[in-house]
Amino acid sequence: MSQFHAAMDFHKARRRASRERLLARLTGKSAQLLPFEEVRQMLKARIGRDVGLRDIPLDAIVGSVGRYSDFTRSFLPLQAQSEERWARVMTQVTEMGGLPPIQVYQIGDVYFVLDGNHRVSVARQLGASHIQAYVTQIESKVPLSPTIQPDELILKAEYAEFLGKTHLDVICPDADLSVTAPGQYPKFLEHIEVHRYFMGLDQKREIPWAEATRHWYETVYLPVIHVIRDQELLHDFPNRTEADLYLWTSEHRAALEASLGWHVETPVAAADLAEEHSPTLRHRVARLLNKIYDTLTPDELDGGPPPGAWRQERLVWHDRDRLFSDILVSISGEEHAWSALDQALELAHREGARVLGLHVASSKQADEQTIQAIEACFHERCRARQVTGEFAVAVGPIARRICERARWADLVVISLAHPPQPSPIARLSSGLRTLIRRCETPILTVPGNASPIERLLLAYDGSPKAKEALYITTYLAAQAGAPVSVVSVMDSEEEAFARLEEARAYLAAHEVEVATRRGNPPAAKAILQAAKATESDLILMGGYGYSPVLEVILGSAVDKILREGTQPVLFCR
Repeated sequence: MSQFHAAMDFHKARRRASRERLLARLTGKSAQLLPFEEVRQMLKARIGRDVGLRDIPLDAIVGSVGRYSDFTRSFLPLQAQSEERWARVMTQVTEMGGLPPIQVYQIGDVYFVLDGNHRVSVARQLGASHIQAYVTQIESKVPLSPTIQPDELILKAEYAEFLGKTHLDVICPDADLSVTAPGQYPKFLEHIEVHRYFMGLDQKREIPWAEATRHWYETVYLPVIHVIRDQELLHDFPNRTEADLYLWTSEHRAALEASLGWHVETPVAAADLAEEHSPTLRHRVARLLNKIYDTLTPDELDGGPPPGAWRQERLVWHDRDRLFSDILVSISGEEHAWSALDQALELAHREGARVLGLHVASSKQADEQTIQAIEACFHERCRARQVTGEFAVAVGPIARRICERARWADLVVISLAHPPQPSPIARLSSGLRTLIRRCETPILTVPGNASPIERLLLAYDGSPKAKEALYITTYLAAQAGAPVSVVSVMDSEEEAFARLEEARAYLAAHEVEVATRRGNPPAAKAILQAAKATESDLILMGGYGYSPVLEVILGSAVDKILREGTQPVLFCR
């Protein structure tokens, strides 16, 4: 090849370099070579050993020791003064049939040219895939890949500093705390420091950093990662890492606890993080539809979530052998409200559950002394029953605030002080009716003193909500060894007996003592008569069955049971 043709190739390469730089600006990716010395210092890397002559991939050469501003990332020439030397190398290659080896430094899977930048440029121009090089390896705790971008070096530098402080790569060689945003590693260090502090308090000694790091990784970090994997959060947050999601889940959990005033379990926080912040189309559409629905639908006409949704969601959140881990109880401070707390404590004591006390104030100017007195009484009653209790205060409409908080609980317990009244207007304005309809979890209403829950009555009509009531009845009966009576009120005698047999077979299969009886319409009267005849101290049923508008106009058996019943009623969804 003549010097003239080689020069022409150089100018073609420079034009391609201009296009590469323009494309880089449009895509946000860098077309620059990485400066070796800057990278080495950022990663705290040390000169290692010579490993001799090797064939190395040209695509893995990402930087240069001294000429990183003379070429693009793909080693296209940028400087006009390089023309003569570049053309001379091109001519020598074509005339001699090969290139002398270059000299490179290797960090991880990438290379930096010490000598031979023009040879690399010409080799790539000729379409070669590899080049011979004398390689000197550089020791670094942080590996680099050929796709590394300049802004990613900040993350690599932070990671190197983190590993230098914790030696996590030595203590736990399989650990990978790669993140996608700068500024995260100081947060990891803070987590470890806090963990180290409490380890020292527990063990009454100074805890070495290495010991604290290992213990944090195994007992704090990995359990959160297991939750992230179980819930497949990486699908909800594409292009993020597990370490990213560990920090986000931890921060989201802390924010929830500050907002709610309650302890929040990691699986619950992780699920809520995806639901509230995932950028995937599925979650964005769901958030938009929920916002539109909530804006356009009055609380009084909200039909509530589909039956069984609460239980399915919590089976994803929790790996546990009990149905009710968190019981929310509304506490107004009035005398009747304490009966609801006593009922919640009765269940919590059996279940080994936590009771979440909620006082809803009408305004932010609520009497602090009154609230403090309510909280003190709440904790005193919890201690008396040896139940873990947490107390929080919310401001606003009672039914809406309870519904909002219910998603963090497995059961809501409320005092039945104001049952829905017979007139349509009174039914429409009933906060209790709205609460039973909208609440995501089952609701237990307590009309008087707390019940020991030793005999259960299930009102069963085969509807989806009634099947949820059947499931919960079976669970409670099996836990307490309580007998169950089943009543079915249907227009058709044949249909009633079919439903009774369905419920009986399910309960018997779970070794629950069961008796069945058919009731005659109207349903409310038959259910209350059955409760009295069987001396049941808890009624379980599916709640409202028709649309909110129809029930406002026509009324419901639920309203009559709430007005006239003397037993607690558990409404299931």
